[in-house]
Amino acid sequence: MNQDYIIPNNWSIIEEGFDANKVRSSESLFSIGNGAMGQRANFEEHYSGQTFQGSYIAGIYYPDKTKVGWWKNGYPEYFAKVLNAPNWIGINVYVNGEALDLNVCKEVSDYKRELNMKEGWYQRSFKATLQNDIQVEVKTTRFLSLDIDELGAIKYSVTPINKNADIVFRPYLDSGIENYDTNWEEKFWETLEVQSNESQAVIVARTLKTHFYVGTFMENRLEVDGALQDVASKESRSSTYISQEYQVEVEKGKTATLYKYAGYVTSMNHDKDDLVKAAKNVLTKAVSFGFNGLLQKQKQAWASIWEMADITIEGDVKAQQGIRFNIFQLNQTYLGKDDRLNIGPKGFTGEKYGGSTYWDTEAYCIPFYMATKDQQVARNLLKYRYNQLDKAIENAEKLGFSNGAALYPMVTMNGEECHNEWEITFEEIHRNGAIVYAIYNYLRYTDDYSYIPEMGLEVMIGVARFWHQRANYAANKDQYVILGVTGPNEYENNVNNNWYTNYIAQWCIQFAAEHIEKVKKEFNEDYQRVASVTGITEDEINEWLKVADNMYFPYSEENQVYLQQDGFLDKELITVENLSEDQRPINQKWSWDRILRSPYIKQADVLQGFYFFEDHFTKEEIERHFDFYEPFTVHESSLSPCVHNIQAAFLDRMDQAYTFYLRTSRLDLDDYNKEVHQGLHITSMAGTWMSIVEGFGGMRVKDGKLSFEPKIPVQWKAYSFKVNFRDQIFHVEVTQDKTTISNDGNKELSILINGKETVVQPAGK
Repeated sequence: MNQDYIIPNNWSIIEEGFDANKVRSSESLFSIGNGAMGQRANFEEHYSGQTFQGSYIAGIYYPDKTKVGWWKNGYPEYFAKVLNAPNWIGINVYVNGEALDLNVCKEVSDYKRELNMKEGWYQRSFKATLQNDIQVEVKTTRFLSLDIDELGAIKYSVTPINKNADIVFRPYLDSGIENYDTNWEEKFWETLEVQSNESQAVIVARTLKTHFYVGTFMENRLEVDGALQDVASKESRSSTYISQEYQVEVEKGKTATLYKYAGYVTSMNHDKDDLVKAAKNVLTKAVSFGFNGLLQKQKQAWASIWEMADITIEGDVKAQQGIRFNIFQLNQTYLGKDDRLNIGPKGFTGEKYGGSTYWDTEAYCIPFYMATKDQQVARNLLKYRYNQLDKAIENAEKLGFSNGAALYPMVTMNGEECHNEWEITFEEIHRNGAIVYAIYNYLRYTDDYSYIPEMGLEVMIGVARFWHQRANYAANKDQYVILGVTGPNEYENNVNNNWYTNYIAQWCIQFAAEHIEKVKKEFNEDYQRVASVTGITEDEINEWLKVADNMYFPYSEENQVYLQQDGFLDKELITVENLSEDQRPINQKWSWDRILRSPYIKQADVLQGFYFFEDHFTKEEIERHFDFYEPFTVHESSLSPCVHNIQAAFLDRMDQAYTFYLRTSRLDLDDYNKEVHQGLHITSMAGTWMSIVEGFGGMRVKDGKLSFEPKIPVQWKAYSFKVNFRDQIFHVEVTQDKTTISNDGNKELSILINGKETVVQPAGK
């Protein structure tokens, strides 16, 4: 743990006391979003200290040209930037002519931030003494509407404390912004139009290259002690900026409040020539509801989300705060309304990594969305990949693959690969397996087979073709090998026969062959369509299976474990407990050369395979591999602790499981990896949910039945969660003494509890 300033609270993230050194971290932690857009917790008023300005719109990106010293054939041409969008939150404030700026105030006291996760709003309050000795009390509240997802609302209040004051609010829009990190220091936006009408203003801009059109808009209202002020605004504008100034004399102890309704309309949802009209329509709705009306709707919308998604923990406030923070941020990032969108690893909280889609979605996020929402949400995530199959085939063709082989990108916005690290782009091909695993996971959980003949089978064929071509026959082994890869452990590059990669490649081929046969027999019309599109034949499938059935897996007879890759035992096998703390995290302390020669594992690699395919192995095998690999794991990936938690709980290592749970649930709140200022780790937050539901709750699907083997940490009195399994809602409550499972659905369902079959009747029957 590297920071400890967030105050434990069951439903809120709270910071007290102003510390300029924590501003950027808090800007990440207090971020807000509504699935369509998001905003770091930047101050509305001007701040001259260190800050990371960030406002983001789902699906809007820029292809920043890849910057490398040595170009390699097949290299992605660009790195997709999640764009810092035009600033809509800005409200500069002046008191008796002096700008309010917390970085230069004589004194700042009673400073508090609160992110209320239960109701979906962010608030900041403080008292400040300006250089001119005016003392003011400030309170500002903002949220991004879930009901009107193009809209944000701000209530900004200033109260003079020690004397009457002349207060000026200058709300503004600004499209002359830059990204925090660019390859070539390029500008990403071209401003096309700046216009205003009384209390409204709109800036229309478009992204360079990709030509997304965005209308950034605002409308303002001024009140003093609740009375609307009829004050004419003074306008100031440039080619990329517009502000409207409101000036009012305020008596000591009275409060001036500016309401700002603002946000974005985009050409993804409107005709590019109708953006101003669309913006005005949103503002008409906003003003008709008013701030309090919008806030009430926000509370209701979040109550509906929490009704299904909440996990309760009794007796451990930090653990409770951690899981709710993770669930809250996941819902702020993606709500499943638009199948063109996906779940970026930073969500709307930062720009690092770029892109909107990693293998994290399939490996970690889909279980959360399947269980906490309607299955259509998870189906949309699968459809997203189907819609990009043609691009996956193109990606493979660029690398020399043929016949419809598909390589899904490591990072993408539109299906094209846009990751700019060679060892990831070309070598971390195991992501292809996660795409198919997600189809399998969706099928066994929802029992919705329709996805496979309609869309999934084509994806599975493309992936199987890739694995067939990527493997090669090794005469000295008389087996098939996969050379030159990076497994999930990114601290190993260009290795041969990564066990996880070989295993999931074998499984993908076998799974595809099985379902080609099933669709052929049971959905022949779909099969004929797919066969016509893909040209699949029995001879080709037999060639695949020849590779799968003769796949090579490195193994140590001495240790009785599968080796992470060829040569793993050649390393100097010093465990993490013998690694000095002052060397951690090694990715910030060591050269890459030293990391690659070390035995240290960034995240679950072999153990990732044992997590995915737990039922392929005995408990003794899982335990043996866990005991061998976990001591070498530095957990410097956000995706690591959750997998280890699940396996530790499965192995009855509850103290270890609890430690891993705290690490995954409070990874950002406590800044374990010393990087939270760059943004939150959104996709791994789904792993935190898995840590409770699959880890402590022991939830699995076995032979088509929902199964639970609940356990509880000694630190907790009780915990509970809900899951939507095949349109039936199950409520699981676990205490130190017993487990209670109720059925909130409308039909009885047979489930397994600690291996014993039990019929759970609907509530009230």
